[in-house]
Amino acid sequence: MHLNLNIAVFMNKKIWLLSFTIALGLQIQAQRQDDMRQTVEYLASQELGGRYPATHGDTLASEFIVSQLRSMKLKPIVKGKKETGYYHNFTYGKNEKRTTHNIIAVIPGKDKRLKNEYIVVGSHYDHLGMGGEGSGSRRPDTLGVHPGADDNASGDAVVLQLARHFKKTGSPRSIIFAFFGAEEQGLVGSKFFLDWMRHDDSRRINLPDSLKGIVAMVNLDMVGRMRDHAMSVSGTGTSSSFKAMVEEVAQLSGVHVSCIPDGYGPSDQASFVAADIPVLFITTGGHMEYHTPADVPATLNYDGMQQTLDFSKLLIARLAALPEAPDYINVPSTQTMKHAKFKVTLGLMPDVMGANTIPGLRADIVVAGKPAHNAGIRSGDIIQEIDGKAVNDINEYMERLSELKAGTTIPVKVLRGEEVIVFQVHLTPPVR
Repeated sequence: MHLNLNIAVFMNKKIWLLSFTIALGLQIQAQRQDDMRQTVEYLASQELGGRYPATHGDTLASEFIVSQLRSMKLKPIVKGKKETGYYHNFTYGKNEKRTTHNIIAVIPGKDKRLKNEYIVVGSHYDHLGMGGEGSGSRRPDTLGVHPGADDNASGDAVVLQLARHFKKTGSPRSIIFAFFGAEEQGLVGSKFFLDWMRHDDSRRINLPDSLKGIVAMVNLDMVGRMRDHAMSVSGTGTSSSFKAMVEEVAQLSGVHVSCIPDGYGPSDQASFVAADIPVLFITTGGHMEYHTPADVPATLNYDGMQQTLDFSKLLIARLAALPEAPDYINVPSTQTMKHAKFKVTLGLMPDVMGANTIPGLRADIVVAGKPAHNAGIRSGDIIQEIDGKAVNDINEYMERLSELKAGTTIPVKVLRGEEVIVFQVHLTPPVR
């Protein structure tokens, strides 16, 4: 009887400890989500005016990110005052010169052998400002704050949480946390950072002696609109170990990942892959609010951002603990394959990141007045066949387009919800 009582007490304590651990974990997760939400709401606020480089909003965004890095006690990268040690300044532009900066901090590695190898974990913090003609806005005739909540306050929020996590847990390799400026102007900040690393600079501290010390780059851009627990990771072919690593981490994290071998694409990882550095680019794909004033904090999926954060923690930890630096493999870009051969356009923006679990290719944005829209295809439809031939990914989509001729009418089969619909699309040539 006494023995049974002791067992019962022991089991009750064990159950209580397990319940306490689960409750604590949920509380920490809720706090992380709240932190990410507050970061997005500030960076994408009207006050910051769209974070166009070298504006007051750009300065406020920079100061906010620096304050976060300083509060975590991350290492600066430039000698001097604490207030300026996280800034990597650069000037760009031909006709109109603008001076802005990257914001960079470092967590030194703990392993004696691996600490001299660095992983860059990055996101860009700039956006389109007030939009307008030539800004990249999808509504160039509308002047107004383009908040950039998903593009890319979402990535900034996740990277700040990653910095907080690895500051606490440590890492075998050193990790550079980089928030790049002027990405929307042509990956300007990341290109300047790599050029800076190619040359000696006595002001530089806590960074590798040369570009060779950077062994990998992980980029997060537009990670705030997860659908169906799905994301895309590009660059899985840029090193021999990457695809298996990504798939294993996805299984552990409970997310569906589409792997894209090449590391090119419209974000800062392209600068690194062009420098022969293996990359992984994490995104949850495009949407109708992309590059418009409607990309606001209320449209984001913060549960999905938590999933992206959890996935990224595991992925970076695996990458940082590899016994040998990842090799680099040159993978040709699929983004531009056969582009010059296109004689037609459907007038839509496909989900080039493949963040979709259903067979086919999602039409993220269908442009009004163009062939697909005129035929009845709408944003969110999943294209499964073009002219009777299957479409499963961006490569097959481009293959089909390359075979078509302007002036003809072809069937396009799409999945809309649970309904399969075939539209007759009259093809027109692309506007050059």
